[in-house]
Amino acid sequence: MTEPTHDEAHGGALGSRLNWLRAAVLGANDGIVSTAGLVVGVAGATESRSALLTAGLAGLLAGSMSMAAGEYVSVSTQRDSEMAALALERRELRDQPEAELRELTDLLASRGLSREVAREAAEQLTARDALRAHARVELGIDPDELTNPWHAAWASCLAFTVGALLPLLAIVLPPAGARLPVTVCCVLAALAFTGWSSARLGSADPRRAIPRNVAGGALAMAVTYAAGSLLGAAGA
Repeated sequence: MTEPTHDEAHGGALGSRLNWLRAAVLGANDGIVSTAGLVVGVAGATESRSALLTAGLAGLLAGSMSMAAGEYVSVSTQRDSEMAALALERRELRDQPEAELRELTDLLASRGLSREVAREAAEQLTARDALRAHARVELGIDPDELTNPWHAAWASCLAFTVGALLPLLAIVLPPAGARLPVTVCCVLAALAFTGWSSARLGSADPRRAIPRNVAGGALAMAVTYAAGSLLGAAGA
């Protein structure tokens, strides 16, 4: 058994990039839906541009910070688990090298190699870099590409912010009479695009993803607008 080929490495890198793209699309989708629901709800209660801008900015900042913090905690936990697993594997390789060699042989044999070939491959991989071999084959971890919580946090924050800016600008820039229809049209169009993008990146059928995504956003705006209208009428 040898190190991953160029095609295998390229495929792994491509898969990683696709995962990041999917996460970015979903983060932007969250920004669109949550901010649209917030500003449309406020629009149901008042026509004040300053109130809409304040609510939209508050939602954008709170949402982006929440996304960043949540992603940082989540990925930090994953990274801690990966580092703990690598530390344990390092100790086992130091204290039980022969047992670890047998374990690597068994793992390679379970993937379809004959016992003799698996043993030879395990010996070669161990001689080259025992920790890397066990990390990749046994743990499914690349020691050189551990998840970075700061990268994940900034990516989530940015994706949410980009998505949130669309309904925010759509609700504050047009004149009062056009704010709601412009916002609804822009948001539904954006949700159709993010639904299509997430489906394509996930190799799913866009014909199912787009209506589902658009319907969810439309329902969120309808509910918050109704609530805002009721509260506005009650406070009048």
